[in-house]
Amino acid sequence: VASPPAIAIPNELRWYRASAERRALYLQAYRAAEATLARRAAGLPANGWAVILDADETVIDNSRYEQELVARHATYDPASWKEWVLRRAAAPLPGAVAFTARVHALGGRVVIVTNRDQEFCDPTRDNLRRAGIVADEVLCRTDPRDDSKNPRFDAVARGVAPSTLPPLQVVMWVGDNIQDFPQLTQQIRFGTDADFASFGDRFIVLPNPMYGSWEHNPLP
Repeated sequence: VASPPAIAIPNELRWYRASAERRALYLQAYRAAEATLARRAAGLPANGWAVILDADETVIDNSRYEQELVARHATYDPASWKEWVLRRAAAPLPGAVAFTARVHALGGRVVIVTNRDQEFCDPTRDNLRRAGIVADEVLCRTDPRDDSKNPRFDAVARGVAPSTLPPLQVVMWVGDNIQDFPQLTQQIRFGTDADFASFGDRFIVLPNPMYGSWEHNPLP
């Protein structure tokens, strides 16, 4: 009986799961974020400011789910994603636990704004706790048709629903997708270098070659 053909692991998944470079980039980004945060938070009142972070591929790692899909010759579908989320098995990404702990040590709040659907918010909170990510609030997507996080960013700043926290000065955003940052879309790629001036200061971006809003961009 012939052996089944070997499963070809896509390079982007192999890089994310197995490369030294991925670990280095996450640690580099979070260490730089800590240094910048200390400056940006200096003099701010305790519990009066926040850092907003994405969840998936920012603080927790779903690449095992992607690998399981490849092993089954499958692609993303809502049923398999639901099963993965309910397993609460996403591991913390390098540097994320130390960074979020540092936010609290400096007197800030950790707010996770994720586009996981509202029905998955409780298992997501549990997964974050298991991963060692102590979040003051987790805001999930209430409308599956709307990917924009801007209304939730605004709610955190103003202290209105769906946020349950008082008004907070958001000093930093961290994410792996350009839409994890206020008012930004893939269109910024056509801008000048000056349009990216907030990156490395208010905005900290992390690598995700597996999926994202960039997938729809035509090649130049």
